[in-house]
Amino acid sequence: MANLTPKQQRFVEEYLIDLNATQAYIRAGFSAKLANTNAVKLLQNTTIAKAIAEAQAKREERTQIDADYVLKRLVEIDQMDVLDIMDDDGNVKPLRDWPKIWRQYISNIETISVDDGEGWLKKIKWPDKVKNLELLGKHVSVGAFKGKIEHSGKIEISDISDDALDKRIQELEGKVMQNDKRGEA
Repeated sequence: MANLTPKQQRFVEEYLIDLNATQAYIRAGFSAKLANTNAVKLLQNTTIAKAIAEAQAKREERTQIDADYVLKRLVEIDQMDVLDIMDDDGNVKPLRDWPKIWRQYISNIETISVDDGEGWLKKIKWPDKVKNLELLGKHVSVGAFKGKIEHSGKIEISDISDDALDKRIQELEGKVMQNDKRGEA
């Protein structure tokens, strides 16, 4: 990553951890005082933005995991059918006959001997389908849970100091969090 200061380079590395610019700014060793404002400025810097994009591309290439990969796996889990692993009499098929998707995503299999000696009880724990659907809905390309934001009225642009802007941003974030908490109740 060319032409980055050590702190800027660290910012890029820290940003990739959680995509939180403010926290990445602080973890990179910059002052926390104006982290909100200055982190945004760093993201808008074309050299830094390019370095972030390059680092993300390298990570995707290295891991072979991107948003599309995650979406495909979530869809596979959603489409798992218990009939794939059970016969018509309700008996569990041998593991070798299970589709690969089941072998990959089952989180627990318990086999318990029945006391009367007549058989076995098998408990199979499969992925939480509701949680899976929630993750599918939150996926960036699905966007099923995106809120609609409407703004009416004038938008005025004026000169404002960094400190005043930070204070206003914190006030607005507080209002958003209060509204979110009311919605959860």
